[in-house]
Amino acid sequence: MEDLVIVDDGRSRPDLLGLIVAHTTTGMVAVDEFHNVVLYNKRAVELGMVRDTIADGVAEAVTEVFVTGIDRHFDFVPPHSSLGFLSTGRTMPRQVENVRCIARLASRDGERYALVFGDDDSTNQRVEATRRDFAANVSHELKTPLGAISLMAEAMLESRDDPQAVEHFGRRVLKEATRMGTLVNELIGLSRLQEGRIPEFQAVDVDSLVEDAVAAAGVSAEVAEIELVADAASGLQIQGDRTLLLTALSNLLVNAINHSPAGEVVSVSRKVVNLDDEEMVVIAVTDRGIGIAPADQQRVFERFFRVDKARSRATGGTGLGLAIVKHVAASHGGHIGLWSRPGTGSTFSLYIPIDPASPSDDGSTNAEELTS
Repeated sequence: MEDLVIVDDGRSRPDLLGLIVAHTTTGMVAVDEFHNVVLYNKRAVELGMVRDTIADGVAEAVTEVFVTGIDRHFDFVPPHSSLGFLSTGRTMPRQVENVRCIARLASRDGERYALVFGDDDSTNQRVEATRRDFAANVSHELKTPLGAISLMAEAMLESRDDPQAVEHFGRRVLKEATRMGTLVNELIGLSRLQEGRIPEFQAVDVDSLVEDAVAAAGVSAEVAEIELVADAASGLQIQGDRTLLLTALSNLLVNAINHSPAGEVVSVSRKVVNLDDEEMVVIAVTDRGIGIAPADQQRVFERFFRVDKARSRATGGTGLGLAIVKHVAASHGGHIGLWSRPGTGSTFSLYIPIDPASPSDDGSTNAEELTS
């Protein structure tokens, strides 16, 4: 008895099977014992499983199936496309990075065929690669303070008769433990943001948000001998989660303080801009610090990326602050902008859609004018 049942409604069986094969999202190739391709669909071509002949990786699995008669599960990496090579002088980038395949033997009327089915597994491969990188980064970040705590604990035990040394190493242990706690808390917060676990939005007063963020960063600014200044109140409101927005703005302020030399100024400004026909509140944090090289400006929002690793270590940075800002902005329907020039300073701009109930602002500007 055949596994496939087709109800007889007047349609021809070959036509229905052809329709199914042509429109399935799975790549399908049928190969005879002489390795001749007798049937394939468009999806198989898109996945690189077949062109004029079957691809080498698929051919190896087909040979094994004919010899053993056992199903073969395998991953197949499509070859780079040469389409457009003659006109551009280089190969086109690979669209499909990995194809998960199964090859199995089928027979009919004494003839044997190898049937190969393939599905694009590129997304899963990229997710797994990201997870591996994330795990490696977290392990590295935790290993450093753990190692420091271990060494200083040993030093404390050896210096038990020296109260000053015990106090010195005790403070260092406390600093590293605090840094570890901050890292774990930020990882938990970032995980929640990426999972979309956001509380229900409420009206948030921009002026009080800026005021609280500046106050929270006041101690860090005082220790670093940095002056914090803010522009005049605006009366603007946005819809969002106040705690997350305060965290994002505080991260921007601390980042600006940490990358500014003593005696400089970090400023906060707020205004309304029109971006793609949508009014948005922009809270900009500007420093006169070391600036960011153009090659690094797209990477500063990556988890654990640091422009100056030595400075980040000295200030207790985790490398997660700007990644959190990026995800907070995205979760509120906004984004984060960056203007920077090495040796001049940087401006990070947090864009959040304006609350419709917010007072109108006749002085709204275009986004380009904000950094001019």
